[in-house]
Order: sequence, then C-alpha cells, then structure tokens
Amino acid sequence: MLDHDLIAAIPLDRSGSTPLFRQLYARLKDAILQGALVPGARLPATRELARQLRVSRQTVLGAYEQLTAEGYLRGGVGQGTFVDTALPAAKAAAGGDTRAPRPLPPRGQAMASSMARVRHHAGPLRSFRISMPGLDLFPFETWRKIEAHHWRRRELPLGYGAAAGYEPLREMLCAYLNASRGVRCTPQQIIVTTGSQQALYLLAQLLLAPGEGVWLESPGYQGAAAPFEVAGARICPVPVDGEGMDVAYAARRYPDAAMVFATPSHQLPLGVTMSLARRLDLLRWAEANRAWIVEDDYDSEYRYTGPPLASLQSLDRSACVIYVGTLSKVLFPGLRLGYVVAPPSLVEPLRQAKAVVDRHSPVVPQAVLADFIRQGHFARHIRRTREAYAERRAVMLEALASRFDGMLRAGPTDTGLDVCVHLTGPLDEAQAARRAEEAGVDVRPLSYFAHPVAGPACAAPPGLLLGFSAFTPEQIRAGAARLEEALLR
Repeated sequence: MLDHDLIAAIPLDRSGSTPLFRQLYARLKDAILQGALVPGARLPATRELARQLRVSRQTVLGAYEQLTAEGYLRGGVGQGTFVDTALPAAKAAAGGDTRAPRPLPPRGQAMASSMARVRHHAGPLRSFRISMPGLDLFPFETWRKIEAHHWRRRELPLGYGAAAGYEPLREMLCAYLNASRGVRCTPQQIIVTTGSQQALYLLAQLLLAPGEGVWLESPGYQGAAAPFEVAGARICPVPVDGEGMDVAYAARRYPDAAMVFATPSHQLPLGVTMSLARRLDLLRWAEANRAWIVEDDYDSEYRYTGPPLASLQSLDRSACVIYVGTLSKVLFPGLRLGYVVAPPSLVEPLRQAKAVVDRHSPVVPQAVLADFIRQGHFARHIRRTREAYAERRAVMLEALASRFDGMLRAGPTDTGLDVCVHLTGPLDEAQAARRAEEAGVDVRPLSYFAHPVAGPACAAPPGLLLGFSAFTPEQIRAGAARLEEALLR
C-alpha cells in the first residue's frame, strides 16, 4: 500500500494551464499503472487529501470521479475509496521497461523505412527548391471567397461523402482532362485521392502480389518506389535516355514484370519526354504481357515550346494504362488532392480500396475546387502561371548561360518546374552540392534520384536539379549569383 504521505506529496503546478483536478487524476492514474498503488490500496478521504494538497475538495472529487468512471477506483459513501481489485497487479518499474519491443513484420518494416531516403521540403523557401509551384501567383482571395460562399449558404456536404470523390469535382476533372490532356474517360472512372502518393499506394496494394516486378525509371522520382516496396513488389530499375524510359532494355531484363511506373510527358529529374516510338512500344509490351502501366502526369500542364502533349492514356486501346494526376503542382501542395483515371474494370475495386484507407478524401476542398474550375479560375490560373514560369525559366537559362559557362550545361527544359544541369567543370557532384548548401542555395544532386538497387546501367549523370517556378526573376538572379560564387571559390 502506498503511504498516504506520498500521495499528499504529489506535485501540482498551480500556475499551469492544466486544471488541478486533471493533474491529480493523471498522477494517481500513473501511480496505479506503474504499480505504486496496488489493487485494493485505500486512498485518503477526499476532505483529508484536499487539506493535505491545499486544494478544494471539488478538485479531489473530480479526480476520484474520473478515475472511478474509467475503472481505476471503486468505493462509495461510507466505504472509502480503493484501487479496484479487478485490475491486474502492475510491476513497479525500478529502471523503466527494459523489454525489447516486438519486432515489426516485414510489411511494417517496409512501411516504416521506405520513405526514409526521400527528402521532403523543410524550412523557409530558398532558391532553388525543386518542384514547387509559385505560391505568389495563386489567387488565394478568390479561393477564400468561394469557400466562404459555401459556408454562408450552408451548401457544403458535411456528412460522409462518396469514396470515389465529390461528383461535381469528378465531372469538372473529366472535362478538363479530356480537353487538355486527351484523356478518354467518364466521370465515373475518376477516383479522387489524398494526393498522388495515396493513389500509388492504393494501386500497389490492389494490383501487385509480393514478388511481382515493377519497372521504375532510374534516375526517377524516389517517392514512387515506396508504395511498391511496401506492397512487397520487386523493384526493376530501368535506365532513361534522350527518348525516355528504355523500353527495350526493360523488356529484355524484366520480361515478367506486372506493372510499369512511367512519366512519359516529363521525366524527373532528367526532363526528357518519351518519344512516340517508345510510347507505342511500351503499350504493345503491356498489352502482350497483360501488365499495367501507371502514367504519372504530374506537371505536364507546363510546356513552354508548344501545346501540352497528349497523354499516354489517350493512345491506349487495351485499357492497360492507369492515369494518375496531382493538383499539388498546379495549385498548392497543402491542398493534398490527386486523382486516378481507372480503366473500367478497376473502377469498383479501386473505389472499395479507397474506402478502406480513409473512407474518402476531405469533401470541403473538393467542393471549393469544383467551383474554382467551373467558374473559370482554374484555366485562368494555369494560363497565368504558364506565362510566369516561362519568364522565370528564361531568366534561369540566361543566368546559367552567362554565369556558369564551362561549369554547368542545362538539359531539356521544354516542360516542368525544374531544370536539370549537368556538371562540365572540375567539381564533382558531391562538391558542387555541398558548396551550394553552404551558400544557402537549395539544390538536389542527380545521384539522389537513382534507386538504391539500380546498377551502373541506371546511374544518374553527375549534375544538379534546380527549381525555378517558385521564384521571381530577381530571386533567380540573386540565387544564381550566390551559386556562382559558391562553385568558383
């Protein structure tokens, strides 16, 4: 039994924001769970403990009542208050719990570690952070007014929504994708997801058995590998050249793969576009091998030397392409909305899988976005940002040409938010990246994008990826000056 004097010595923070009865409740609960108060132990009467702690009796009553309601204490008027004897005896810990934790199963280990190598944006924005939209260009006031309009009229759907997403938004996305990307679909084929990352996770869990192969571009987007690794898939790295993913290489080396993850419109990080011949080869291979193609069309709205190219899905005649898109690059990353255009045979399974993961994506942002598109703001925003990014791209290319001749050479820049630069001077990649970081310039070495299991055939050329879309021309010029100074010192 715990000495009543020890209970009376329980520390309470009288200047803190937590009510005293909650503090007393927490201290007594911990004493019970840690074995300092054993089952059957009698607690002081409420008046006596209130006097000893110099608190009101209501404070002690509140703590005792909460502990009694949760099953820690029992008793009544005239009986006293005891630790419930039905509780199992806890062993008082002298030096803490030293037991080794139960190990995670393989799937848990993969889920806990597969994103560890993926670098996420952190800290204040600085040049030249990659894959970031220009938040200075977004019409936040227009977005706020649309949302406020919904709240005033109480028209927002606040109950549970459909797993596939808010129907008016699916209709708007369908019309947009058909007009701008040539995607052939109906609104019923669109599943709204919590970002494209969730879309990849759902597809990996739904379509891949452990050990089945997935073609992945290497160098390529590292976040894409994680969902497939969690599903237990076999990662099949495929090199990328000037025509995009090397389909012939992958077909020879991994003929039994079940899925392909590809970025045909704009490859990250090299910036190349998959040639028409490669696209047709890929579609023929997938049809012959009954494999799925996941087309990630993450920033194809931003093409600067002509209209956006048609999607791979628009060429598909055997319903093997699953089109995945995100609104993070077009609007803002915090929105966390993406979508899947599923072949008809996958619509219902994917809808059910989405319901398992999180029932449905948040409905309020979907409703606001549907109106944002319907009222024409979405199309205007894309036109405005495409013009601004084209200017920022031109400033970046001019700075590269004027300041880094003999050190850096720009790769393809027809599409996207970033520019890949190849090292042509005396510095190696690690030295260049380290000097840039020390100068406060945010760059990403191309070696980062190579998958860990990729061999020499999939090695990234030495270079850096620089983002330009989130920065004004003045910021780009200033960042280029800092980078030049860092590389020349």
